[in-house]
Amino acid sequence: MSKDIFKTIKELRLVRGISQADMAQKLGVARTSYIAVEQGKRELTLAEAAKIADVLGLSLSELEGGAVPNYEKYKAMVLACLRAAAPADGKVPKTKLAKLLYLADFAWFYDHLASMSGMAYRKIQYGPVPVDYFRAIDELFGEGKIDIKNTADGAMLVSETPVARRERLSELNAEEKDLIAKIGKKWRSARTQEIVEFTHQQLPYLVSHENEVIPYEVITQEDPDHVY
Repeated sequence: MSKDIFKTIKELRLVRGISQADMAQKLGVARTSYIAVEQGKRELTLAEAAKIADVLGLSLSELEGGAVPNYEKYKAMVLACLRAAAPADGKVPKTKLAKLLYLADFAWFYDHLASMSGMAYRKIQYGPVPVDYFRAIDELFGEGKIDIKNTADGAMLVSETPVARRERLSELNAEEKDLIAKIGKKWRSARTQEIVEFTHQQLPYLVSHENEVIPYEVITQEDPDHVY
């Protein structure tokens, strides 16, 4: 394994908010032994590397490739999706919002062979979602940039606040904002279940196993009309 993998592990651990002690426990080693890993003083076995990748929400190949997600950009994408897809009342179901972000990342990959955010999406029961989605929502709420309302049937509605509307979302370029706007316009009036079913029928989700990281590359085999 390359020496850069140890730097990547540390960066991703910090992004995920995981302590060295927690990582050591998940890996089944002493904290001092794990610290030696991040310092590049201790080699990882293939099984240990695979375990670390799983904890960080990546495939082993992605970890070895040194891909570090752009977390702040991902949070900007959340706000951009809200602006693009919100109906007149400004509220978007939390589950639907997650799917809009997935479509933005994979549609961007379709044209550029790179993810917009660099996030790794896992196949779970309710669709593809990165481990950092829930953290991003919580942080944006804590920063006063989004409001979250619970409905009588248990759904959660997310809306942008006036504080966030003043932001220019400079983390996103014009082409990225344009793609998100197109996705939002297409799905604005759709029910959550419609977009869930759509993403479940796409090739990346279909070929992946439960709780497995969904490969971006498969989206390039999708019919152009079924990318988003």
